[in-house]
Amino acid sequence: MQRRSFLRAGLTASIAAPAIAQGQGAKVLKFVPQADLAVLDPVYATAYVTRNHAFLVYDTLYGLDESYQPQPQMVAGHVVEDDGKLWTLTLRDELMFHDGSKVLARDAVASIRRWAARDAFGASLLAATDELSAPDDRQIRFRLSKPFPALPLALGRGSNTMLPVMPERLARTPGSQQVTDMVGSGPYRFVADERVAGSRAVYRRNDAYVPRGNGVASFTAGPKVAIIDRIEWHIIPDAATAAAALQAGEVDWCEQPTSDLLPVLKRNRAIITEIIDRAGNIGFLRLNSLHPPFDRPAVKAALLGAVDQADFMQAVVGTDPGMWKQPAGVFTPGTPLATSAGLEVFTRPRDYDQVKRDLASAGYRGEKVTFIAATDFPAVKALCEVSADMLRKAGINLDYQALDWGTVTTRRNNQETPDKGGWNAHCTYTAGYDLLNPGSNPSLNAVGRGGFVGWPTNPKLASLRSAWFDATDLAGQQRICVEIQGEFLRDPPYIPLGQFFQATAYRSTVSNIPRGAFSLFWGIRKTA
Repeated sequence: MQRRSFLRAGLTASIAAPAIAQGQGAKVLKFVPQADLAVLDPVYATAYVTRNHAFLVYDTLYGLDESYQPQPQMVAGHVVEDDGKLWTLTLRDELMFHDGSKVLARDAVASIRRWAARDAFGASLLAATDELSAPDDRQIRFRLSKPFPALPLALGRGSNTMLPVMPERLARTPGSQQVTDMVGSGPYRFVADERVAGSRAVYRRNDAYVPRGNGVASFTAGPKVAIIDRIEWHIIPDAATAAAALQAGEVDWCEQPTSDLLPVLKRNRAIITEIIDRAGNIGFLRLNSLHPPFDRPAVKAALLGAVDQADFMQAVVGTDPGMWKQPAGVFTPGTPLATSAGLEVFTRPRDYDQVKRDLASAGYRGEKVTFIAATDFPAVKALCEVSADMLRKAGINLDYQALDWGTVTTRRNNQETPDKGGWNAHCTYTAGYDLLNPGSNPSLNAVGRGGFVGWPTNPKLASLRSAWFDATDLAGQQRICVEIQGEFLRDPPYIPLGQFFQATAYRSTVSNIPRGAFSLFWGIRKTA
């Protein structure tokens, strides 16, 4: 039997298997996520597949609308006093956790503290907070040392480091340890006993969930009305097999079909393909600043001359110019804080001989570079393969380790040296809306081991980021962002690889998929 036929046979058997406790006539949505759901806790891991899972299970204090503006979600409203230094947030009264307990303010406070210990935006908020408390069961109080007008934006981020509100007993778990007991208050319950690692995850509608009574559903804000009874995530690493399953009606929605398969899917009248997210994604080559050779800023900066962002983008999404843009710097292209300052380094002709000379001048002496590469995540795999070719051409002594995405997302948290399970480089990408401003980019909080993955130490970059929080108008923010990009290019915590857009594909029987940036599941309807 051919490999693809074997995969299809196994897939069909898995999807056709009877669902546990599935009522007659229940609406079931079969979804193929971008990668395996290896980690359940969005505070412990920053993988987007974990975030998408988390928005099913957990609700958030604030949501973001399609303009990426924060709106109250679990919060009924807030009052700001004392010249912006006292915020009182009041929870909606009808909030219940999946275990039947009422959501209390102390649960939210504990969740905020756990999240902020891992998230750069949250850490900046708590650094400006003299007191975070729950004076009663519904009120959350922030007493600040200085005004922090971005507080709702911080608490409502729709990013891979979203703030999941969980019971206090679970929120007491350090962020360095994974929470596996999925007790949230969101519109769907995680069905733990049906999870098959590397194969399937299942969610059942939370009938006790009460959506917001006002507002309009928009991205992660507004009423979250769960219509589908049961959502099944089917992990199908082979992109062609996933596309074939979609065409055959064995699954309803493939989150990220590869670009080479889109023409076939577009010819099928039973399938709809579209781009939901116009902010796109920014590819990264992330560098570990703790260990040689990337503990030296000049070595990292020398590599910028080897990067042709067009090569990376075409490897991910093909040659269609509508699917990618270059150059991309620190901030998402086309947004108010984006600047072209210094980006000519990515647009001039590549000269690998010069890059080798620059690396030697920077002190690179042929140290082995351990590159952990995900091979089961098509977009990331493409970035890894182009990076490996580029690094070898630049004279880097590369140890290319092909792994699955779940292993990469776990191993990249390891701060040890590569010979003890650590790493030097890996590829990933981040959503464009995560790079709209300095507050939402954790790598700019360059405080070393206490910071974000890659752990750069750059006091000037961290100081400029802090200054952005104090800027009172857009012009002042833009001036600071030009400085940030200049310092970033001098000592890059990661190398931007370009902006790309990804289409999603679903059967015409599915409708009302939420718009904004990533895969959300409330409001979705299915006619058959």
